[in-house]
Amino acid sequence: MYTRKRRRPVSEINVVPYIDVMLVLLIIFMVTAPLVTQGVKVDLPKASAEPIEQEDNPPLIASVDVKGRYYLNVGEDQERVLEGDELAALVQAQLQKDPKTPVVVKGDGQVAYNEIIQLMVLLQGAGVPSVGLMTDPVEPE
Repeated sequence: MYTRKRRRPVSEINVVPYIDVMLVLLIIFMVTAPLVTQGVKVDLPKASAEPIEQEDNPPLIASVDVKGRYYLNVGEDQERVLEGDELAALVQAQLQKDPKTPVVVKGDGQVAYNEIIQLMVLLQGAGVPSVGLMTDPVEPE
């Protein structure tokens, strides 16, 4: 006579599909992360300076592009062109919230020196105690 063996149900979870999904997500994030940049595209001047130590709060970045237009990395629309008084008001409001917020100027390497000075005067008028200047690191030859 033929006896039938009873099979137990398999109680293991198959994790291979989850690993596949995670690897695909990892690749997607690795490809898209460099494409997501904040602020306005400017060609920073090159300098061999040590980076400033990051504090707890992120800095305000006031940008000036090659055409002399102002931008600020605060708010929903960070690529909107700001007038000088508008930029000063936004910086002043941010400094009232947190007076220890560092302020950095991000100027295009081709912009006139006068435009950078005018932006720094605007920031000084808004109550900024000190301003840092952003540069790109020098590429080794």
